[in-house]
Amino acid sequence: MALRNFNQPMKLPLRVWDAPTRLFHWAIVLLVVTSYVSVEMNWMQVHLLSGYTVLTLLLFRIAWGFVGSDTSRFSKFLGSPLAGLRHLAQFTRREPDTEVGHNAAGGWMVMFLLLLLAVQAGSGLFSNDDGATEGPLARFVSKDTSDWLSGIHGISFWVLLGAIGVHVVVIFLYLIVKKHDLIRPMFSGKKRLPAATRAPRMASPLLALVVLAMSAALVWVIVNHI
Repeated sequence: MALRNFNQPMKLPLRVWDAPTRLFHWAIVLLVVTSYVSVEMNWMQVHLLSGYTVLTLLLFRIAWGFVGSDTSRFSKFLGSPLAGLRHLAQFTRREPDTEVGHNAAGGWMVMFLLLLLAVQAGSGLFSNDDGATEGPLARFVSKDTSDWLSGIHGISFWVLLGAIGVHVVVIFLYLIVKKHDLIRPMFSGKKRLPAATRAPRMASPLLALVVLAMSAALVWVIVNHI
């Protein structure tokens, strides 16, 4: 029978991620794959629907960053850039994982990924493929502007893929170097933390549904009635 090291604080499972945040995370992964495959296969209607869904979820996540659970709020996990750099400078230091949500560097990575998604979804609204498909707002700009935004749309996608790749590599480096498992909590919502850790406040799932419905309604208006 293994004996616990009493020099280490006892750890218990603590709920740190709400279901809306976790579902957003994995839905975006699936949608990025769908967007790529649909372009490669020339399934442009699927590509448009995928883009509209990304925009809906992005609007939801931005709103959820202000009204959602503690670990999802920007004000709770976004510190100064200097704090993020200090955290990265100590990356090789082996120490227990006591972070309830995003760490100082992870918070800025989240914001960078959200920014790239915004550029991707926003430019797509004005893009065209020099064929039968164009974004719902392309008619409001000149052809030259639409072509320029189409170029941005293509370039930003590869930048987004690169950023996602870096994100995945860093998560595995955390697991290998620091022994911090950041993957399982994004599935289960729970993380083993010192017993004295204060549980973050979780927002109502009903509120999440309301925010999602409002986001979807706004995208529907943009696509169909502007």
